[in-house]
Amino acid sequence: MPRLLVIQPSATDPVGRLDEWLTGAGAEIDLVMPSREALPALDGYQGLVCLGGEMGALDDREHPWLADVRLLLSKAVATKTPTLGICLGSQLLAVATGGQVRRGEKGPEVGVLLVAKRDTAARDPLFAELPLTPDVLQFHHDEISLLPPGAELLASSPRYANQAFRVGSVAYGVQFHIETTPEMVLKWAELEPEEAALARPGQLEPGALAEAHVTLGEVWQPFAQRFVQLSSGKLEPAIGTTRSLPLV
Repeated sequence: MPRLLVIQPSATDPVGRLDEWLTGAGAEIDLVMPSREALPALDGYQGLVCLGGEMGALDDREHPWLADVRLLLSKAVATKTPTLGICLGSQLLAVATGGQVRRGEKGPEVGVLLVAKRDTAARDPLFAELPLTPDVLQFHHDEISLLPPGAELLASSPRYANQAFRVGSVAYGVQFHIETTPEMVLKWAELEPEEAALARPGQLEPGALAEAHVTLGEVWQPFAQRFVQLSSGKLEPAIGTTRSLPLV
């Protein structure tokens, strides 16, 4: 049974359906909110998950604990600890390993949208079995403008290219959300009405969200299960880059 450390940067972005998916696949979860408590060491954990949040990846002045999260993510890459960064988590992972994040030049990306797998995803243990154009839930205004050195791009969208990537052999970032419930998305729409208005008409209605999350679950629950298998050693990692990665 792999033990996973789950970092929750924001009260508005809980672990959601990932809790059931990860524990159902055999993982044990320790949830930490870095705004309220110190981050533990990685010793004793077989995997790391970093969730999303409304803050920016470099908003250290308002959220000084972000530096600790980035440091832990860089240590996870250095120690080849299986890692999954979601939305803000992916941006923190990118910055922690030499990439760049900025305000999205093409505006927010909001709603249930498609991303397209890149050719490199065909040989990746987590992404190979996904559909060519899987559904995802988008709700972000920042973008990963530059991937870390040596990172492999795994999925893109027409608006923002760097939707999913892998650093080394076992550290993944996804710009989109896979953990959401319809209730979570409705709460985000309430908190960010201007961004929610950018979604396609009717897409953020309760019925539409409930239907969309059925499809999202069919795609991303097996993905979460494969992450648990990767963390437990039952799934072979990708062949990582031999290039040294900067630890920021």
